[in-house]
Amino acid sequence: MTPADWMLPVGAELAAALAEPDPAARLAPLLGPVAERLEHGRGFVLLRGLPLEKLAAPEAALLALGQGLGTPLPQDATGRLVGMLAGPGAASGGPARFHADPADAVALLCLQQAREGGEVTLVSAPALHNALMKSDRAALATLHQPFPHLGAEAPLPLPVFSTASGAFVGRYDRESMLETALEPAQLAALAALDDAAAAPGQALTIPLHAGDLLLHNPHLVWKRVAAGEAPPPEEAVRQLLRLWLALPGSRALPESFRAVFGETAAGAPRGGVATPPGLVGG
Repeated sequence: MTPADWMLPVGAELAAALAEPDPAARLAPLLGPVAERLEHGRGFVLLRGLPLEKLAAPEAALLALGQGLGTPLPQDATGRLVGMLAGPGAASGGPARFHADPADAVALLCLQQAREGGEVTLVSAPALHNALMKSDRAALATLHQPFPHLGAEAPLPLPVFSTASGAFVGRYDRESMLETALEPAQLAALAALDDAAAAPGQALTIPLHAGDLLLHNPHLVWKRVAAGEAPPPEEAVRQLLRLWLALPGSRALPESFRAVFGETAAGAPRGGVATPPGLVGG
């Protein structure tokens, strides 16, 4: 792939649309191709060149862009819709792993680029599935079976690879798996999956610059954010705003995903963190 396959230089157009009293009409033609790429294309897209200096409030701008695509979702029990990802050094206690957020789309807006570290690496779930079909069919068969995940009251049995209504769905969230409950065959299958993801040319690492807006579909593309070493106080720390979205054109999900997403029908509002009524907000 080349950057032209996944990058759209529409930052100036987005900023102009956001400056309108009612930006929805101008955002629609700009965001239509984004939604198409997320669900039916490569599963991710980078919108480069959003002029942050022209945005009075980046959080509000990200929220408006998200509303042009779908429904923003709460990211914690207080109903917060826009979150901030920690900079390099925050996750130095363990290795960075691929992760699937509970949403149909994830948007990351870079406010400030770190001098080192903080890159975002993406990998295609269908490509990993196809790689394992060639190299390790036993591991692939295991990954289609339920794995124990953390649940509110009992473990949640969720597969890594599955289909629903004929559509492919991938979900890899190692941090939420119950490691002590994993069987030897499951551990071996996950190791084979990690090896496939680490193969040369399989993953794509994107250094985000200030004003970059990266969106991906976690049912198709998994994200890993490098932690790196904490920089000295005088050096820049990466700052990323994050938005979770439910998309009206989303694919159906397996019934087992209901415990995570609440709904599984195609296009249904779903995902995020459950919050009491009345708490959802910016």
